[in-house]
Amino acid sequence: MSNSNAIANGVAGAGAGIIAQILTYPLQTVNTRQQTERIAKSKPKPPTAAAGTLLQILHVLQTEGWGGLYSGLKPSLFGTAASQGIYYYFYQLFKNKAEAIAVVRKHKGRGDGTLGIFSWLVVAALSGSLNVLLTNPIWVLVTRMQTHTQAERKIMESKKEALLKEASENGLIGSTLPEKLDELESTKPHPYGTIHAAREVYTEAGIRGFWKGIIPTLIMVCNPSIQFMIYETSLKRLKEKRSANKHGLKNVSALEVFLLGALAKLGATVTTYPLLVVKSRLQAKQEIGGNISLRYSGTVDAIVKMMKYEGLPGFYKGMSTKIVQSVFAASVLFMFKEEIVKAYIFLVHRIQKAKVPLN
Repeated sequence: MSNSNAIANGVAGAGAGIIAQILTYPLQTVNTRQQTERIAKSKPKPPTAAAGTLLQILHVLQTEGWGGLYSGLKPSLFGTAASQGIYYYFYQLFKNKAEAIAVVRKHKGRGDGTLGIFSWLVVAALSGSLNVLLTNPIWVLVTRMQTHTQAERKIMESKKEALLKEASENGLIGSTLPEKLDELESTKPHPYGTIHAAREVYTEAGIRGFWKGIIPTLIMVCNPSIQFMIYETSLKRLKEKRSANKHGLKNVSALEVFLLGALAKLGATVTTYPLLVVKSRLQAKQEIGGNISLRYSGTVDAIVKMMKYEGLPGFYKGMSTKIVQSVFAASVLFMFKEEIVKAYIFLVHRIQKAKVPLN
């Protein structure tokens, strides 16, 4: 039955993850662009960076259409299904193993047969690490696709600055500079899909490029560890209270699961957000101008340069957007996951019951 539960949780996690991803993807796209917007402390913020999340969404809609908000959706959906499926499958397997060990320990007179906080953390960390190692290449491509327009804009600004600098140094003829600027403005962005992103990553850094940001991402495994620790312990206490209440409701409702999921994700997101920003910076396109402060060779280099050129606020760019997106996505995910698991188990029981021959 344990393998059946693992499969049920894997299928439910994948399905619920896809639903949550589609609903919150525009927020995710804007948030990734906020995280990767590199502005020195001394420079004024551009209008789009200073605007609120809603205004930024409207700006993307106006300039790029719905395609801009949902850029990278296909690999993202595949990545979400893979990530949630892998995570929940291994989470359930490790959880079953940990519970079996706890029962054995109880029979030997050690412990009460239930999992402690440390056990929940280990289970979530192992599941998260396997998930990260297997799916990181997908998220590198998604980050590239979400920030492609932003990177192209930076490249265009760099070319304009170079033209203006050349004009001032060499004294270009008055009519030549406007023509060159007009030519630059009329340059249309190249089509940019999953294959283009993969080719770009490989050209820049080879196979290793697909695992950019792996160090902060592995450290961020503590995010789901914290999230599921809060969620599981809260759910366990709520179920215990329901069991003790003989006259009240016994089952936990979908709304209560929604609220527990929101609380769990909120706590985890606030704790690990700086690592998420570093990861996004490493996975985004690096060659976006001549300024060395815009390029990072690795995790430590990114942290040092962000602190030097942007200060501590640089590590919390887009924090409010991420909280809204993460809390809503996690709440939807938990709610749909629990309902899909219930439906799956109900169907399995019905099928098994139908196979039992009547006497």
